[in-house]
Amino acid sequence: MAVNANTEKTYDVTTIREDLQDAYVSISPMETPFQAAIGRKTVSNTYFEWPVVDLASPAANRVLEGEAAPGNDAPTNAVRLGNYTQISDKVVEVSDTAEAVNGAGDAQTLATQVAFKLKELKRDMELMLLSNVAAVAGGASTARVTAGLPAFLTSNVSRGTSGANPTLSGTTSGYPNAAATDGTARALTEQMLKDVIASCWNNGSEPSIVLCGSAVKQKISSTFTGSATKYQDMTNKKSLVAAIDVYVSDFGTLQIVPSRFLETRTVAARDVFVLDPNYARVAFLKTVNQKPLARTGHSERRLIAAEYGLQVDTQKAHGIIADINGAL
Repeated sequence: MAVNANTEKTYDVTTIREDLQDAYVSISPMETPFQAAIGRKTVSNTYFEWPVVDLASPAANRVLEGEAAPGNDAPTNAVRLGNYTQISDKVVEVSDTAEAVNGAGDAQTLATQVAFKLKELKRDMELMLLSNVAAVAGGASTARVTAGLPAFLTSNVSRGTSGANPTLSGTTSGYPNAAATDGTARALTEQMLKDVIASCWNNGSEPSIVLCGSAVKQKISSTFTGSATKYQDMTNKKSLVAAIDVYVSDFGTLQIVPSRFLETRTVAARDVFVLDPNYARVAFLKTVNQKPLARTGHSERRLIAAEYGLQVDTQKAHGIIADINGAL
């Protein structure tokens, strides 16, 4: 049928508001599996320490009945490991006008911008806690740096050619003063994973998580024989899914957890972590908080900040398969 002359149609109108549904949708990933898995603690100084005890190796222990003068055993002493806290922040400034207008989804308001920056800060923290960086004490013109997980791991390791372990400031004690050296990128094999899991178990650990990138996750799920049992029911009320991928090793079942925040090392190479989350924690000197900054004009400013560091209770509880190129 024909349309009467001068009928107003949407095709002729340029002032119709776009359909934003007064809501915002973000596809930016928010899962931070490493922080979600490990513990929390508070510390009282920018340099914090914790004791690590290694028991003597098992040995034949037989003595005579009625032995008159048994000798002393060597004392079992702890070594002191440490790390520095670092400060991370986000600053938001919103004009009074932006606060007053009726924006779609109110994405421009101070409260919403603060919420966005809190999420961004959490993502930043995840990336840095998993990065291969040594600790730095900092100074008047240098920010303090907390050592990331790869800078602690020396026992249960698999590295590419020319790759080398990180070092501690006191050889067997202190803080990580040099990060691991990158090796030649290589493809992940199931034997690499099995070897690192076995090494963790031999050192007294019971790892339960394999933290990896998307390509490695797909390779484990599709080609590794230990993934023949691929799914496990989850009854934890906090779980967001009904099933998770698992790897059934000779030493227990491990969750295969993908992470979007693993540091890219040489070319496309990344680390694959084998974790016992009971032996790592984020140490907060100052928990995440927001504070108003001084008003200097027609806008409001907020500072969102945290001061924190990584504590690896014992590096023997975790493993790393370094220099893995997911594209190979």
